[in-house]
Amino acid sequence: MTALTIRPLQPGETDLFLSYPFPRQPELWESQRDYVALLAANAYRPEHSWVAIEDGVVVARACWWTGPDDKRPYSLDWLEAEPGPRQVELGTQLLRVAHQTMRNEEGRKPDYHLFLPPGWRDDATVRPAAEARLQTARNVDLALFVERYSYRWSAERDGLPERNDRLDFRPADDAEILAVLRQVLSGSLDAHDQRSVAEHGLDRAAELQLEGLYWFPSPRDWWQLAYDRSGALVGVIIPARNYDMPTIGYIGVVPGQRGHGYGADLLAEMVWRLNAYAPGEAVGADTDFSNVPMVRAFARTGFRITEEHLVLTDTEGSR
Repeated sequence: MTALTIRPLQPGETDLFLSYPFPRQPELWESQRDYVALLAANAYRPEHSWVAIEDGVVVARACWWTGPDDKRPYSLDWLEAEPGPRQVELGTQLLRVAHQTMRNEEGRKPDYHLFLPPGWRDDATVRPAAEARLQTARNVDLALFVERYSYRWSAERDGLPERNDRLDFRPADDAEILAVLRQVLSGSLDAHDQRSVAEHGLDRAAELQLEGLYWFPSPRDWWQLAYDRSGALVGVIIPARNYDMPTIGYIGVVPGQRGHGYGADLLAEMVWRLNAYAPGEAVGADTDFSNVPMVRAFARTGFRITEEHLVLTDTEGSR
């Protein structure tokens, strides 16, 4: 077998990345991505786009997504290799070479975000392709961290949810937001929140969460705290916009107010606001499979599950 050449693209080699000749599955995330458009938006970059070439043919390719203003890759979300008996081997070789330099700000391999259609495990066409990608990731020490639902909502298709008047929403400064984040992170059912608290402690995890919320390019004055009719704090809403669409940036109910259906109230309020901020646009959201209260809130508010989102994370740590 001819030796593989594995390398990132050079500027101007877009056609090389697009020359991948093998059959693709329309149900898979990579098949739905517009590489040229994402390259133009600086979300994909030549130096973050890798190919494995054999006898002049691209037999595997991968791309890491990056925020348009970020310097380091954020996540791997495009991974393809020649279908068949060599699929896992080719993908593994590509990632092993790429990971020598493809590291995030913490020096770790970026997470692998694998997006699959709902119920993919019962789909005889999609499941083998998904399992090949998962095995490739395991081969380079990326392990499944959490499974999430990805959602979409639009006013035209889903209708505005019921909106009640039992909450009052007020603006807040960063100190107030930070204090509420400390409360919300305590006992959070979100796996990323739990990991952050375990690794950094509650205070630093709240600070990191606040820093992360500033990543969104949407206006700061969209952030609000929610209070009940007695004036007691209920939680926080961060309607947001990422670089693609309006999104449920962050939502949280403080511990003493959980179990009263406020999560659905906060979510409905965000939907109304985002519909006003960006009329006619679809709204995106995510939550963990295991976050049952939020799964129920999304269903009640009219959100549709569009994908199952698997997050695989580095098990080696910094190297």
